[in-house]
Amino acid sequence: MSGEPLDILLVFLVFLLAGTVKGVTGMGLPTVGVGLLVLVMTPGEAAALIVVPSLATNLWQAFAGPSLHPLARRLWPMLAAICAGTAAGAALPLGVPGASAALGAVLAVYGGLGLAPKLRPAVPPRAEPALRPLVGLLTGAVTAVTGVFVVPAAPFLGALGLGRDALVQALGLSFSVSTLALGALLAARGGFGGGAGFASLLALLPAVLGMALGGRLRQAMPPERFRRVFFGGLVVLGAHLLLR
Repeated sequence: MSGEPLDILLVFLVFLLAGTVKGVTGMGLPTVGVGLLVLVMTPGEAAALIVVPSLATNLWQAFAGPSLHPLARRLWPMLAAICAGTAAGAALPLGVPGASAALGAVLAVYGGLGLAPKLRPAVPPRAEPALRPLVGLLTGAVTAVTGVFVVPAAPFLGALGLGRDALVQALGLSFSVSTLALGALLAARGGFGGGAGFASLLALLPAVLGMALGGRLRQAMPPERFRRVFFGGLVVLGAHLLLR
């Protein structure tokens, strides 16, 4: 990024929009943010810039609700496996050709199934304990290779039958762990040089403002409308990754 006023304004607006999307759906800040930031910077710079706003908003999302401890007890095998999967995937280079497009196709199909009431995906209770660590390992490996930590964590959590606010809180918990793991991986690869860490800190303000706005919009939604927005958001994010 050149530091010109128009570029700075664009970054502010990008994080405001990405934060609003996250406030409504519980996800999308890195996907929307990186997808638009690459208009004015390299993908590596965009990934470094997204870390602090993503971590802060994910932690806020994880702690903003009454279900943190029950969710942490329920999901800890997945969360631990995310860290292990990210560490294992560190041997592969970030940005494997075609990986983001494949993830986008999976997200779009899953979101489409969720929008069809008769085809709504669900995880059987008996299968959930075995799936938690597997989903975590896959999410961590995908994070290390693509920088995107939505798949398969978000579809899995969306299929657990959680309520609106519990789902958003579970996503925040999962994404917080993924962001910490990704930040450690980027730091190990030297991705925070040249003032990227300070710039990422400055980007926190518009992201928080956007998330507060999105949270108000979410609270005003009936549960069924939120369900449509959530799965519709998966379709849009998937299409974005596929086309990008």
